[in-house]
Amino acid sequence: MKHTGCDPEILIRAVGLFRGKRILILGDLMLDRFVFGSVSRISPEAPVPVVEIREERAYLGGGANVAANIAALGATAVPVGIVGKDAEGALLREELRAIRAPLGGLVVDRARPTSVKTRIMAGHQQVCRTDREDRSPLSPAAERDAVRKFRTLVPSADAVVVSDYAKGMLTPALLKRTIPFAGNAGKIVCVDPKQNDFSIYRPATVITPNTAELERAAGVAVTGDRELVRAGKRIVRRAGFENLLVTRGDAGMALFCKGSGVTRIPTVAREVFDVTGAGDTVIAVLALGLTAGLGVLESAVLANIAAGIVVGKLGTASAGPEELTAALRAMRPAARAFRSSPRRPA
Repeated sequence: MKHTGCDPEILIRAVGLFRGKRILILGDLMLDRFVFGSVSRISPEAPVPVVEIREERAYLGGGANVAANIAALGATAVPVGIVGKDAEGALLREELRAIRAPLGGLVVDRARPTSVKTRIMAGHQQVCRTDREDRSPLSPAAERDAVRKFRTLVPSADAVVVSDYAKGMLTPALLKRTIPFAGNAGKIVCVDPKQNDFSIYRPATVITPNTAELERAAGVAVTGDRELVRAGKRIVRRAGFENLLVTRGDAGMALFCKGSGVTRIPTVAREVFDVTGAGDTVIAVLALGLTAGLGVLESAVLANIAAGIVVGKLGTASAGPEELTAALRAMRPAARAFRSSPRRPA
């Protein structure tokens, strides 16, 4: 398995090109609600901690967090997804307006609630999580509306991100009417998958499963590099993707490209506080890198660096261009050492 180093100067220039890009996000839009408090006693009613609430915050989650990450880097995020006719849906729209995201791609479905994940936090420790959602498939009317809005918005987009959280939005029928349409329009399509059959996401430019998602799709238990390579190659061969980027948490990433080897991208996280939404950061920066003219490997390295920034923050977070540029500048000495060191055969 090959290791990689990329020129930080090339990546810094690419970050400067993000402004003005327009990324269409098709997927499950959610709210991430955090309830912060402290624990000093156990409930007399049951053996559970009593959280004394100090503060509550709401963030954009799921596909909406992808939009937040894109907007934080100076580009325009255009979400296409479902919201309920409820207070949470109104709050989600308000948060999207705050990042200047156009709302013309939103479909209001009165029959289903807006998806909300609520995390109860005691200090930096998550005590529990509650989910309010309806994961049943979309109604035919809502699906038709979403497809129509997507197809209308595709021509003005530089790239498409498909953010699948298995909340009922991305049915096989909807995917069949959207991803090929974007591909035929010549658009970059980046997919963060959740379904076990990755072939329904064809013809994506790049697909970004985590290790657990790769295991389920390939039917291979990934316990080390050998199994990882076997699973990744099986997916590339079976589903026909040109590029497969596996996110591996603190083990970094592995990039499989059709017709070439496997490249390992080591993690760059300095201190991990919260991994919530890190995958959203990866897919957002990956798409932006590709629209800025980077190759898949360079875009993956940039996405890895951005993910390393956001996991050092508490809650659903994003990285700004100044943070990303500063992290790249800090890499300059290591990059110079990498270029001057002898290469070992892959």
